[in-house]
Amino acid sequence: MTTLATALESSDMLLIDGLHAFDFTFNANGLLIECMDGRDLKRWTFTPEQVAAAIGAGEQWRLNDDQGEHQLVCMSAVYGSDDDDEYDDDEPDLEVPAGR
Repeated sequence: MTTLATALESSDMLLIDGLHAFDFTFNANGLLIECMDGRDLKRWTFTPEQVAAAIGAGEQWRLNDDQGEHQLVCMSAVYGSDDDDEYDDDEPDLEVPAGR
């Protein structure tokens, strides 16, 4: 059975209440999430017990704090290749016949 704690360990970013959060910390003290909403800094803090009580599976979770229920989606970031070459060096170069 997957828990929110397990999902958080493999997440690079979160979506909480519709806001993307790249700055979050999950450790023995609980879960701290911060993100900017326009000019406002939003901050959520969840105790280890609140994280353990989260309901959901996979990427989508519901958890509660003193403010009420929150929707949380655990996401993995997409990384681009550091390789500058667009083509595989093992493939032969194609030559275009003259006049075309």
